[in-house]
Amino acid sequence: MNACGLIVEYNPFHNGHVYNIDEARKASGADCMIAVMSGSFLQRGEPAIIDKFHRTKAALRTGIDIVLELPYLFAVQNSDIFAEGAVKTLHEAGVSTICFGSESGSISHFITSFHTYKAKHTIFEQTMQRYLASGVSFPEASKHAYREIGLTEEKMDLSKPNNILGYSYVKSIMENNLPIIPLTVKRTSNQYHDKTITGSIASATSIRKELLETDALAPHIIATMPEETAQQLKLYKDTAADWHNWEQYFPLLQYRVLTMTPDELTAIKGVDEGLEHRIIKTAATAATFNDWVGAIKTKRYTWTRIQRIFVHILTNTKKADYGTDLHQSVPYVRVLGMTQTGRDYLHKQKKQMNVPLISKMTRNQNPVLAMEEKASRAYYSVLSSKKRQQLFKQELRAPIMVQK
Repeated sequence: MNACGLIVEYNPFHNGHVYNIDEARKASGADCMIAVMSGSFLQRGEPAIIDKFHRTKAALRTGIDIVLELPYLFAVQNSDIFAEGAVKTLHEAGVSTICFGSESGSISHFITSFHTYKAKHTIFEQTMQRYLASGVSFPEASKHAYREIGLTEEKMDLSKPNNILGYSYVKSIMENNLPIIPLTVKRTSNQYHDKTITGSIASATSIRKELLETDALAPHIIATMPEETAQQLKLYKDTAADWHNWEQYFPLLQYRVLTMTPDELTAIKGVDEGLEHRIIKTAATAATFNDWVGAIKTKRYTWTRIQRIFVHILTNTKKADYGTDLHQSVPYVRVLGMTQTGRDYLHKQKKQMNVPLISKMTRNQNPVLAMEEKASRAYYSVLSSKKRQQLFKQELRAPIMVQK
């Protein structure tokens, strides 16, 4: 059975994702579509609007056959580490292709860019270090370094978010010599960060913005997503009483920081170069989460980088927790849910896997899965005690099974 891998967050699952699945299936000729999905917290340092289990159900009922969880260890990271974890998870799952959406739409551009990068790697690194030393952010330094080695916006625009992620996927496949063919589908109708819904295919950013501002599933929002997504959004809100956003976590996060010493804060993943003092100084006067991030943000520390740090503070994730070599194989593959097609595929594939295939949290679990448990508990922490316990129990159950 031939499998195609997708790297996703589905926050929430919308019509653009349906288009991507359909095009990926056509391009790959796959019998089984496997999505590796971020869990409670996402790559840009945000809580998912609804939990991973409800997002999994929406995906399985709308074209995906298996949903795997991307461990927190890789999920709340820069694009290269995020890509490394996702690609290696899909490799362990035995996919022959990985398909991703991009602004470019041409896989040859990604492959050519990788070869250019490899040939001029030394110049790239020297340029990166020079710009970082001048005080600019990592993304800005990267843009200058790519331009320095000839990867201009005309050839390959690596300032576009999906191009950046797609390039990281291709780089991970090729640097690790994995037997995976990369494919790409051109994004259609909207840009990744568009904040306004203008049609039936809209960005996840605009959909979340409208959901949180209106606090309702208005008809123009429902028009952007499969019926199953609207149902899962409603079910989650009926259970949890809310959709998740950073402002809900602000009081908890502020309390955490105001009760930490500078040394304790320095131990948190991502808190470097004296940033602990700036975080503590701004904590006492911040009135909202957005105000707080705005007060900390500098040329060097982008909004996204600060959000990731705040996730690590909320989950008490320390630099010491990252003792694992992130460039080695993933420690396990966790199944969140599957269809019958997915079950048949995994029954054959698990005999060939080099790492454990797991389905739920257990005692004496892998340290990386223990990080996942902390993230999940932090995610549900803004809910009432009863709802918190009810939703966390999903972590202890067998994978979701969906009959199509």
